[in-house]
Amino acid sequence: MRYSLIIPVYNRPDEVDELLQSLTAQTFRDFEVIVVEDGSAVPCRDVVERYAGRLDLHYYAKPNSGPGQTRNYGAERSRGEYLIILDSDCILPPAYLEAVEAGLKAAPADAFGGPDRAHSSFTPMQKAINYSMTSFFTTGGIRGGKKKMDKFYPRSFNMGIRRDVYQALGGFSRMRFGEDIDLSIRIFKGGYRCRLFPDAWVYHKRRTDLKKFFKQVHNSGIARINLYKKYPDSLKPVHLLPALFTLGTAVLLLGTPFCPWSPLPLLLYALLVLADSTAQNRSLRIGLYSIAAAYIQLIGYGTGFWRAWWNRCVRGRGEFEAFKKNFYK
Repeated sequence: MRYSLIIPVYNRPDEVDELLQSLTAQTFRDFEVIVVEDGSAVPCRDVVERYAGRLDLHYYAKPNSGPGQTRNYGAERSRGEYLIILDSDCILPPAYLEAVEAGLKAAPADAFGGPDRAHSSFTPMQKAINYSMTSFFTTGGIRGGKKKMDKFYPRSFNMGIRRDVYQALGGFSRMRFGEDIDLSIRIFKGGYRCRLFPDAWVYHKRRTDLKKFFKQVHNSGIARINLYKKYPDSLKPVHLLPALFTLGTAVLLLGTPFCPWSPLPLLLYALLVLADSTAQNRSLRIGLYSIAAAYIQLIGYGTGFWRAWWNRCVRGRGEFEAFKKNFYK
């Protein structure tokens, strides 16, 4: 068995249906699919059973323990030479595994990953959120779209790793958020080769509305400080930018009563996002939504970062104690 595709699921049967449907169209066929239900109240067993004769498919259900431990559960029951970790809200193009295979044959790697795109079926809001998570004007282009990168850290929506490397590193840690970056850091610290496969991209839905999106990026900001506490050298200047943006936005808005022109930089940034997103998506509506998504992406992450900095670095609280309401049931 060449590849084991491991998919943790929590209350997303409809999205699992779309992902499994896309897997039936893969042009490279030497793979198995392992779906692990992480204590869902709305299980996807019935959906999985519909694909039993079309895929080498295995379904497991377990009590809730978070995505990292759920992936480990699936990995322990897999047979592939390489493990490919996917989020349940992804859709794979037909040539995805073919692109992975071509990448590994061109230059062997111990771990790898690829970027993401917005599918034509995504709602305008989902496309706006996708823009905010991949644009140079929001993330600096560090989320997997560039070929020339100092280091590429695979994310769990599209991450591959050789089985023996996964086992040597002990799989995912018990972190409830940021556990994929934690594994990527340990890959590099272990001296393993990690590569970006630009052609091995996926369609990634992320979140469907701005409220859920804020919660996601807020937790990402918290996770960045948790990672810093584990690996102080993992915090880079680029990780500070959303926190500085958040602080700057607050200062500019508070300064409005004293200087009417104070919010002008915020307006100029909004116009920049509007123009860029409208051009990329060929839709003014998506461009307008992208303004809201960009501000939520930056401020959500920034507030999570500052909150975690205060609780963990100033008050000295532990990861579980400080954020059990965010990460734990």
